Amino acid sequence: MHKIHKLAAVLLISQQLWQQALAQTAASPVAGKTVKVYTTAKDTKLRLSETETLNFTPNAQPFETEACIFVDPGKTFQSVLGIGAALTDASAETFYKLPKDKQQQLLTDFYDTEKGIGYTIGRTHIQSCDFSSGSYTYVKEGDAELKTFSIQHDKKYRIPFIKQAIAAAGGKLTMYVSPWSPPAFMKDNNSMLQGGKLKAEFYQPWANMYVKFINAYEKEGIPVWGLSVQNEPMAKQTWESCIYTAEEERDFVKNFLGPTLHKNGMANKNLIVWDHNRDLLYQRASTILSDPQAAKYIWGTGFHWYVHDVFENVKRVKEAFPDKNLIFTEGCSERYSNERINEWQWGEMYGKSMVNDFNNGVVGWTDWNIFLDQTGGPNHVGNFCYAPVHANTKTAEITYMNSYYYIGHFSKFVKPGAKRIISSSNRDKLQTTAFVSPEGKLVVVVLNLSDEELPYQLWIAGNAAKTKSLPHSITTLVVQ
Repeated sequence: MHKIHKLAAVLLISQQLWQQALAQTAASPVAGKTVKVYTTAKDTKLRLSETETLNFTPNAQPFETEACIFVDPGKTFQSVLGIGAALTDASAETFYKLPKDKQQQLLTDFYDTEKGIGYTIGRTHIQSCDFSSGSYTYVKEGDAELKTFSIQHDKKYRIPFIKQAIAAAGGKLTMYVSPWSPPAFMKDNNSMLQGGKLKAEFYQPWANMYVKFINAYEKEGIPVWGLSVQNEPMAKQTWESCIYTAEEERDFVKNFLGPTLHKNGMANKNLIVWDHNRDLLYQRASTILSDPQAAKYIWGTGFHWYVHDVFENVKRVKEAFPDKNLIFTEGCSERYSNERINEWQWGEMYGKSMVNDFNNGVVGWTDWNIFLDQTGGPNHVGNFCYAPVHANTKTAEITYMNSYYYIGHFSKFVKPGAKRIISSSNRDKLQTTAFVSPEGKLVVVVLNLSDEELPYQLWIAGNAAKTKSLPHSITTLVVQ
């Protein structure tokens, strides 16, 4: 072929490819949109900081040498219930030991959608837990008829604190409640502590007590969205605890708690089973949810992270029981030490858990204590832990751990009603998950646990925006 003809052919093909790319760009869901990038990174001052604005350019087919995060908004999965934390006695007591301006600062930083990280979920405990200043119950010794039932204890700190949190969240907070132990007289070890089991003759009185609690809290102006059967039912703890085998929890739900809720007009309260670690998650869920008479009362399965990285177990439950929900109900970093408060690993634990849990099907994610004091308490059994924020009740100084910002990379942007979408990484050092908001914004989270700075492209429907992931960082990219 003549050289001129060859050149013409090449130009024609190039023009066709360019027109193809332009057509793809025009038809793309990101056509004309920009990407705002928010970053938190180790060894920098970046904390949920807006770091750059990206633009898309055509890139119909990336080469394997190009690091990419591939996002497909057309594939949607679970709807998000919300993200938040537990409102415990410890948090409430700490809150009311602080000056008013510091109280307001905490409420703003956790619940304000613009100035804070916009929490939308809350969890609290029925009776005392380890993060209370002491053990207590709502009924007098031996009162199986619950005639002495009273939540007077909670009216001093916890109830007013929860009400302030609800107000700070704009008047709505999805609250669920969990018991750590029945009253001592209802258990075979005659103690609220050290495990023990609920005696058979008290199954009904204990079921009645959930109803009493929910009614009492709602009378105080705290709507209760749901409840779990038992916090950590396979852990004999030095603090408040109670043991149920999978079969015992199934039968308690099927024969007592489920029917009692329904008989008392609480069929709309969302009931969560397990509420313990990922390790036994599938065994517990399958035992209970395989029984239709128990499953009909159950909204979903909750779990904690204290056995950290068995994320596949969450996926297995979703695969086996796709019509039931999954919710992360508790996680924190244990054994508080003020000397280690700035270690970067604490935030990365949250980032890794949240990316994997959402990708495996959870609809909600709940941190443990929303904040604690300078000792990692108060706690009546010395089980001091980290929270994303620590408030010094002596100096009124507030310390924000990097975990606060890691959670915020999700909670500030991923709101109730958002749907998870496909986000796929072609580099194992970049982990990712993504969502589409009810108003159509795409929210992509990218996690880098490595020591390397990693350039990559956010690729959506033939268009790419170039950026980089800093070492030990979490980034939220908002396409709008």
